[in-house]
Amino acid sequence: MKVEQIYTGCLAEAAYYIESNGEAAIIDPLRETKPYMDKAERNGARIKYILETHFHADFVSGHIDLARKTGATIVFGPTAAPGYEAHVATDGEILKLGNVSIKVLHTPGHTMESTTYLLIDEQGKMNSIFSGDTLFIGDVGRPDLVQKVKAEVTPELLAGHLFDSLRNKIMTLPDDIIVYPGHGMGSACGKNMSRETTDTLGHQKMVNYALRADMTKDEFIKAVTDGLVEPPQYFPGNVLMNLLGGIPGIDEVIARGKQPLTAREFKTVWESTDALVLDTRQKEAFAAQHIPGSVFIGLDDNFAPWVGTLVTDLKQPILFIADEGREEEVVVRLSRVGYDNAMGFLDGGLVSWAEAGYDTEMLKEINAEDFASLYKMEKDTIHLLDARRKSEYDSEHLAGAVNFPLDFINNNMEQLNRHTKYYVHCAGGYRSVIMCSILKARGFDRLVNIRGGYKSLSQTGLEKTAYHEPVTML
Repeated sequence: MKVEQIYTGCLAEAAYYIESNGEAAIIDPLRETKPYMDKAERNGARIKYILETHFHADFVSGHIDLARKTGATIVFGPTAAPGYEAHVATDGEILKLGNVSIKVLHTPGHTMESTTYLLIDEQGKMNSIFSGDTLFIGDVGRPDLVQKVKAEVTPELLAGHLFDSLRNKIMTLPDDIIVYPGHGMGSACGKNMSRETTDTLGHQKMVNYALRADMTKDEFIKAVTDGLVEPPQYFPGNVLMNLLGGIPGIDEVIARGKQPLTAREFKTVWESTDALVLDTRQKEAFAAQHIPGSVFIGLDDNFAPWVGTLVTDLKQPILFIADEGREEEVVVRLSRVGYDNAMGFLDGGLVSWAEAGYDTEMLKEINAEDFASLYKMEKDTIHLLDARRKSEYDSEHLAGAVNFPLDFINNNMEQLNRHTKYYVHCAGGYRSVIMCSILKARGFDRLVNIRGGYKSLSQTGLEKTAYHEPVTML
């Protein structure tokens, strides 16, 4: 028996490969199918099952495409009603895989169809559970996402189901069972996940707040529903793509998105389609030179989740700029969160754009030390925007800084004044460059990015505070 966790850091998502005696199962695959097929081929195995723990909100699964290419059976748990061919298993059903067995445990709570898969080894011993978004390491799945699709399925209703699922289906299992969750720290599907991506169930019973033995159902419901922030806006769209199917195959998406375009072709497509121009290079490269009107979201960070958070239309036509050799990576990572309408990239990058005689711009920046000197002299008149999340800001921030989270920039942009000069920072510099690029594309031209973000600013001796300052005007 072989079990392998396939972890994708930018989405904090874990897919799984299970193999026994020439048969394999894939749990919660990402959109691209080749890695799973290549792994099975190398091992001389046939993919028999594609097991889905639920209809995912934070990424588009590759289950439909993978099943079409391999002949594998897609499996969902009870109550699932997918819009395509799949096996909807019954609670307690046993799936045979080579010399091992996988038992279906219906564990509603994150969603109504949420299912945990219990792996039983060749000797009949319970080995591990693949808990999807039911149980994380240090946390449990948030119960409020379904309401974005079905208003009548309230967080409190699902939290009650989750309490019962954990107590009656999960916590009754042996303590030495390994927990393999669907996500780790950084995913928006939970709020208190550990950096670890596996653990034993027994240890989780000791340290996971939601598994406290003497917790009442009312206490549990309050604990898991308290402090939830608004989920990224793309989540409902991804749920529907995973539920209904009918989406293009990954090969088609890649072929269309990897089209090289000359500077002239790029400009023509941009003007004729009202496409978004996405600059995926490093933040330093964008600041030094970029195309006016382009938006920066760099590949070398949480690229896909930020695209999903900030680009409000899943069908948005996208043209992009990428470092040479990373064009397919851009298309694949866009498709993971449902953005299938990439139409090509700028062949030759900014060099070809400039050589064609088209304008470029730069983003004004200042280092932390120089800003600190300026701030000490002009504290009463300077406008400083902190692009971090509210929880980060409330924990500690510079005195006088205004919290303007990048997550909600589309809703809050009208609070800003185009004639005001703003200095912008985040934690390390990635989010602040995104924010500046969006604002510049919307006509704000008096922006200065603070290089190094709060990490650098906190070392300059400027006054810090940890309370939320009320602000009425930006």
